[in-house]
Amino acid sequence: MQKTLTPTPNIQPIKQPSPEKRTFATLFMILAVVLMVLPFITTFNDILTRIVMRVEFYRVIQASVVPFLVSIVSVVTSLFGIQSGMVGDYLALEKAGETFLVEIAWNCIGWQSFIILIFSFLSGLFGEYTPWSKVQVIIAGVCGTFLMNILRITLVAIFAYFFGQFPAILFHDYGSIIMTILWLIFFWWFSFAYILEKK
Repeated sequence: MQKTLTPTPNIQPIKQPSPEKRTFATLFMILAVVLMVLPFITTFNDILTRIVMRVEFYRVIQASVVPFLVSIVSVVTSLFGIQSGMVGDYLALEKAGETFLVEIAWNCIGWQSFIILIFSFLSGLFGEYTPWSKVQVIIAGVCGTFLMNILRITLVAIFAYFFGQFPAILFHDYGSIIMTILWLIFFWWFSFAYILEKK
């Protein structure tokens, strides 16, 4: 009696997604969630702000970081032909002979974006990349996020100058979040394409 040999199935090992795919998937998931729950984010941000205020670390930020950022934003807004200056922690904008103030509080400087950046580092830098390229990505991410926040605060001031308080508040509350996520998507695309090097 002749035996028939059944072919053994060709079992392929399950491939783990690459760090690039994991990072972009995470960022797109964050963007999708943000767009779905956008009205609730400002409420959560207020709760988080109150927790930080209880620790009172915000006083250090308000006293040291905020004046520095106000001075930078004042210079950047002048590049758009807007006469501006500093009045304490406020950005003073002159329009038609009148001066109105834009408050830049410690909660507006973008510390939330740095928290998201740190979480993205945990995913994006997980692959087999050279240590120096990882250091370059961290430096580029921190510097780029800082400049993005300068641009974001400047845009809020420009919206307030040209369109009034309500459009500026809308951009501050909603446009800033989308702007942060889009920046991180661009940053990681650039990092994977031009900075990170495989071992």
